[in-house]
Amino acid sequence: MTVACAACVAVPMADNVAIGPALQFSLPTVHCAACIGKIERGLAQLNGVTNVRVNLSLKRVSISGTVDPDAALSALKTLGFEAYALDLQALETAQDSAGRALLVRLAVAGFAMMNVMLLSVAVWSGAEAATRDLFHLISAMIALPTVAYAGQPFFNNALSALKVGRLNMDVPISLAILLAAGMSLFETLNSGAHAYFDAALSLTFFLLIGRYLDHRTRTAARSAAKELSALEVHTAQVLKGDSAVSMPTLEIRKGDTLLVPTGVRVPIDGVLNSGKALLDRSLLTGESDAVTVLGGAELQAGEVNLGRAITITTIVDGTDTSLRQMAALVETAENGRNRYTSLADRAAQIYAPAVHVLALVAFVGWVGVNGDIRHALNIAIAVLIITCPCALGLAVPAVSTSAISRLYSKGFLVKHATALERLAEVDHIVFDKTGTLTLPAHVDVSDLSADEQSVVTALAQASQHAWSRAVLSELPNTASASLSLIKEEIGEGIQAHWQGQTVALGRGEWLGASFTGLGLRIGESPAKQLHTQERLRDGIAEALDQMKLPCEMITGDRLAPAEVIADQLDIGFMANARPEDKLDRLAALRGAGQTVLMVGDGLNDTAALASAHASVAPSTALDASRNAADVVVLKEDFADLPSLLRIARMTRRLSQQNFAIAAIYNFIAVPIALAGFATPLAAALAMSASSVTVLLSAQRIRFVA
Repeated sequence: MTVACAACVAVPMADNVAIGPALQFSLPTVHCAACIGKIERGLAQLNGVTNVRVNLSLKRVSISGTVDPDAALSALKTLGFEAYALDLQALETAQDSAGRALLVRLAVAGFAMMNVMLLSVAVWSGAEAATRDLFHLISAMIALPTVAYAGQPFFNNALSALKVGRLNMDVPISLAILLAAGMSLFETLNSGAHAYFDAALSLTFFLLIGRYLDHRTRTAARSAAKELSALEVHTAQVLKGDSAVSMPTLEIRKGDTLLVPTGVRVPIDGVLNSGKALLDRSLLTGESDAVTVLGGAELQAGEVNLGRAITITTIVDGTDTSLRQMAALVETAENGRNRYTSLADRAAQIYAPAVHVLALVAFVGWVGVNGDIRHALNIAIAVLIITCPCALGLAVPAVSTSAISRLYSKGFLVKHATALERLAEVDHIVFDKTGTLTLPAHVDVSDLSADEQSVVTALAQASQHAWSRAVLSELPNTASASLSLIKEEIGEGIQAHWQGQTVALGRGEWLGASFTGLGLRIGESPAKQLHTQERLRDGIAEALDQMKLPCEMITGDRLAPAEVIADQLDIGFMANARPEDKLDRLAALRGAGQTVLMVGDGLNDTAALASAHASVAPSTALDASRNAADVVVLKEDFADLPSLLRIARMTRRLSQQNFAIAAIYNFIAVPIALAGFATPLAAALAMSASSVTVLLSAQRIRFVA
């Protein structure tokens, strides 16, 4: 079979998942522009298809129209592409309409604030009587609709809190905005000398800045449990006599016999009836090598059948698969993490009641002193504004946004709102091995002749497999042989014709050899084994030395290779670990008082990543693992891992310092407001000054190495 690029039929990697308005399929082996054209032209010929679009970055295809999913899947496989159906309902997420709405409200508030301040300049400059009243009236026409629109996030949250009998930061915020606007309207209608529409608008504007920055730190998080759910097979071929009937997975019961075609995931846990099967078990073990199992072996949902079609007898109902259990583990762990109370939330629990009490005391006190309700109300409004938690609301999101930007420049993508706070608390690190601590490294080609080196170079150049890239790194200056009829067998290797004979590079069993590793066969000669070796990921040893924290490794790999890596890094380890073993170890560490950072890349790490106090995944990790992680490392080397922890700790310190700035500001300004020396406008200016100070203070994070 000839294909547009060799990667189109490479060994399948983990599925990316996606959402969309039509049929969606994951295409883990799509690689180039030629692949896109081939898929779009091929699927467009199906009956009922109105539109086909391939997204190369997400490795997915969207098919619009009335087309049978099985027909589309069959067509994709006929075209030479691995394809997996996606459950769109499991991944359905709203677009970031909340973020856009906040940004629009922020823009409206800023525009209105500037215009009202321009009108206020005339009043401050001495405008009197009718002129002053006109400017106040125009300001009211601008400010009141703006406050009603831009202040909705605060009003809605405050109302929700009051309905359940509690206070949050939005209650004093809403009260200050409404009182400032309401008092200003009263003064305007009664030809008063002072109106404070500019104060109400500036208050709204600066609070919206903090709310939008906080929103930006939260939008990247997606549920890893939903990612796992989308990998489920939702229909399966049930053998009824001599025929196979397609049935929903949830309706299949223990003891049914299923047909699992080539390239399809095992839908339900079962026992293999066929003589043997070649499986990709990376879902459960995290190891990328294909595994051969014999009849009677237990297969688990989510494993991919890489060889010929097989039959299995289910050992559980369709509602109780191991994949569903793993998704439940992840969801439980994520729910536990979401109960983490941020620094800002803890401060707000104390702050909100204190503000109300202080404003009430100011109002009652001044009514008692001079009996002037209007004067007392102005002072109470000034106290509310001057104590309004603008600086408090900006303290964490301003620093977090700057820190996230700084980390991105160093190759880290921070995805969870409270990730930096939790990373700052870490005192123990757990690593996965394959794909995290190690990468494919050395392939021994020293025993190959010149012709064999030329052939193996040509074969490796036609493949995108990790070990093929490792072969090429060993033979950088070797001329490649001229090959024809190149064909890659999924999960086995790649073969071609050279000088009238068949040549192949792949698994020893596939080559007819007795070894299980990588080998080369030319013609009828016995296959030669190419001994392989993993290497440590660049920078990991230096990173462990600099972090100076207790570290350990938990891997699904065998004892011998795990021991080699653990000895090289001088860390403790656990081998042959399953996902539940990793969770048990994390639970034990938590029970011992440790705050754990988990670093992993496989689906077998997903529950552990979600369960850990904080988590990191490399960019090469599976999609569900990346989404379970708090931080994704965008670079291949891990040399900057210590910087991640340093910046997280500095973020916490700066956030605490910003809280201190807000506290000092209140300590100085509140007595002035209580004494009646601050008008609502002066209070708004002081509040704005404290907010700007906090924003400037947050920028210091950019200078942390």
